[in-house]
Amino acid sequence: MKKIHNRLYIVLTFIMVGMLLLSVRLMHIQLISTESFSDKQINLIEASVRQRTQEMVIDDGRGKLIDRNGKSLLYTKSNRLVLFPFLKEMDWPVEKVARVTGVSTMTLISKVEQMTKPMMVGEELSAMQMEQINAFKIPGVFAVPIQKQKQSTLADHIVGITAQSKTTIEDKYKDKLKKGEITITTPVGISGLQRSFDEFLLPEQESKLLYHVDRRGGPLFGIDVKYTGAANPFYPVNVHTTIDLSVQETLESIVDRNGLKEGGFVLLDVETNEVVAMTSRPSVNKKNPYNQEKSIVNRMLIPQMPGSIFKTVVAAAAIEKNMDQANQLYNCDYSIHDKLLPEKKRQGKLNFTDSFAESCNRTFSDLAKKMSSTNPTILDEYAHRLGLTDQVGWSGDVFHFEEFRQFDTEGTNTIWHPEDDKNDLNLVKLAAIGQRNVKLTPLSVANMMATIARGGKKQSVKIVDEIQYKNGGSLYTFDDQKMVGEKISPYTALQLQRLLREVVTQEKGTGRRFQSLPYTVAGKSGTADIRMNAANKEIVNKWFAGYFPAEKPKYALVVVDLNTFSDVSPTNQIFYETVQALYTIDQRSS
Repeated sequence: MKKIHNRLYIVLTFIMVGMLLLSVRLMHIQLISTESFSDKQINLIEASVRQRTQEMVIDDGRGKLIDRNGKSLLYTKSNRLVLFPFLKEMDWPVEKVARVTGVSTMTLISKVEQMTKPMMVGEELSAMQMEQINAFKIPGVFAVPIQKQKQSTLADHIVGITAQSKTTIEDKYKDKLKKGEITITTPVGISGLQRSFDEFLLPEQESKLLYHVDRRGGPLFGIDVKYTGAANPFYPVNVHTTIDLSVQETLESIVDRNGLKEGGFVLLDVETNEVVAMTSRPSVNKKNPYNQEKSIVNRMLIPQMPGSIFKTVVAAAAIEKNMDQANQLYNCDYSIHDKLLPEKKRQGKLNFTDSFAESCNRTFSDLAKKMSSTNPTILDEYAHRLGLTDQVGWSGDVFHFEEFRQFDTEGTNTIWHPEDDKNDLNLVKLAAIGQRNVKLTPLSVANMMATIARGGKKQSVKIVDEIQYKNGGSLYTFDDQKMVGEKISPYTALQLQRLLREVVTQEKGTGRRFQSLPYTVAGKSGTADIRMNAANKEIVNKWFAGYFPAEKPKYALVVVDLNTFSDVSPTNQIFYETVQALYTIDQRSS
């Protein structure tokens, strides 16, 4: 009997301990971990409220990216009629709403009957229609401006994407998380301007219409629908970019019409050195941005092999070292390795100017070899003077952000890899024509062209000129920023301008096709040999970089087709159509 009692005591003790532990766990969940339950940091209070709440988000509360004219890069905003499901249980003046909106009575009733959550019904409303609807003060019937993400986003690599990232939230925004200003599920920027300006763009508070429901979806506390939204007149902010959406749209359509698969363009305003338009292909795959093509990568910020574009650097050095003599001829029937070229590639004997216009490899490999034999760093020096060895995007201290970068994924250009290559004259000859390990970002090449067009003035590239408060006031202005270090002389800039113009005006110039354009063009072509494919066909990068109008430069433009076949590249056609389109746009606006 005693043994039975002992066993009962033991069992009861286990039961009491278990109940105590369960009580402690419940207390911990309900009183302590209510806002951070489990390793997933679930807010149980919010989850409970969500379970008995139906809502329609009008604005996600994140800061906005706008173009130079104030248009949103990512969203559209329209006045829409919003109806709530509990209307099906009510007798409401549907005929009044039908008369104002133009949506039939039957359609409105049918839509409400099918609803399980608040929905937009009908087309966009005018300001007067919205005012009339709201004047009726019908519970569950609202006319409100609703923000909606565009189905097809222009400048998608510039804008970037947002996603939930527990790691980013915990690493960068631990304090905000602790203060409850954001949650572990708050979307953060993972590419483009969404990423580089994420600290400014983080949402303050969503704006939404909501009401509480019972388990059957009926109104829990009557039929009052509440509006919640940020009352702060200063936040969220607008990031005012330098992009012109109308130009961006026109140029992207040109790129897509010509079937550019990998590459893109950069268009700069020469005077301000601001990005007017930029695109990269392939487009961002928002469902799988890190796919095999790495569509999230902005190829205009990634160093690429430039080919003969780099002859511009050699030419600048030769001009300043007085090696651009008109009477000096170079035998362009031979390769840089002293081998006789196939007959169709022979160019005869050319002087310095003609060699640049016709892009003779032999001339510039010989010049680079001769200059480097006495000064191994000469190509580095003149690349620096033209703004090619530093990152060209705007960077500096912004509030408490040290070395804030507008293009935070901009790559670093290279000429030599390893650095000792500059002491090998055979490798110098390859570098002179933009081969071997010479790699430049298209953004930096556009900046080089703008620098030459401005007479040698070096300046950082901006894509954002201001961060604005919600009410339009200025929070921070990104001033123009000179690039540090030596620059080319005004005389050298003038001579480079002449050479770049000869590329187009000469009968055999590699840019002669652009002679017929309404804007006069100065520029340089480039073809970089990348590799041979399985069918023994040459894979290349095809470039054309320049500025226009040549006599009074307004735009600097780079177009590059990456990893393509040299005989099928649309590079020149895209450049041609872009210049033509910009001329038309400028004529309309003048």
